Amino acid sequence: MLTAFRGIFPPVPTIVDAQGKLDKAGMARMIDHVLENGANGMLILGSGGEFSQFSSQQRKEIAAFCLSHVDGKVPVLVGIACAGTAETIDLGHHAQEHGADGVMVVNPYYAKLSDDARFMHYKSIADSLKIPVFLYNFPDLTGQDIGLEVITRLAREVPNIVGIKDTIDNISHTREVINRVHAFRPDFIIFSGYDEYMLDTLLLGGHGGIPATFNFAPNITRGIYQAVMENDLDKARYFQQQLAKLSPLYTLEQPFFGVIKTAIKLSGLDISTAVMAPALPLSDDKVARVKAILEHIYQ
Repeated sequence: MLTAFRGIFPPVPTIVDAQGKLDKAGMARMIDHVLENGANGMLILGSGGEFSQFSSQQRKEIAAFCLSHVDGKVPVLVGIACAGTAETIDLGHHAQEHGADGVMVVNPYYAKLSDDARFMHYKSIADSLKIPVFLYNFPDLTGQDIGLEVITRLAREVPNIVGIKDTIDNISHTREVINRVHAFRPDFIIFSGYDEYMLDTLLLGGHGGIPATFNFAPNITRGIYQAVMENDLDKARYFQQQLAKLSPLYTLEQPFFGVIKTAIKLSGLDISTAVMAPALPLSDDKVARVKAILEHIYQ
């Protein structure tokens, strides 16, 4: 079963109209684009899908539409994280009922939690669901690391927690997760969070990545993964160097939602670049900078 969760699982942007409502036609085009470009799976309502900006009811509508449109063509993970355990479980049940292959859960944000509280949050979610649960570690945004001890304990004691997306700007952290957890559970799935660490993660024994850049430059991150699978390190190096040219995109605007949508549109896919408040649309100057960065990879 866990062999389905390998490769490139891009975090698909949520396409909305100017009023912040799901643009179903645009969302369908976005999903079809991801499928046509060879993604192994996808993440709906991850950070790049603006999950934190939507109400629970909106998130249910988005998840149901996306799962129906994908229709089992590839495995789909749905982000269900909330600040409270009960609401997270409710979204998990909804995702499960609508055919999600798994769920991804960033740790609760705002309130700092003890190790035991973080452990029980995840255990309660996993015990409530039949589908696989992935940890999502992103301390830059949540304000707190899940913690190596808690990750290791969850992997050891909770069978339904099957993997992690480790979004930390330090490959040594992912290396340590792999060293600790694979010592007793070698099938535990390790996804890189930051695009540029996917190659390192794969070489260390990880299983893939969740790169937002796939949405507008799919040949690059798909190329890295395929090159590693084929043991072609020269090709992997080439694509890694191409990927490095795209890294400045992530620093153009905070949050980066509009940057990704703008890059997708500039790459030829007809989608709305509207973002959910309080995020702001990109200025004309920043749109021009996105275009300039993209031109580097087409030279």
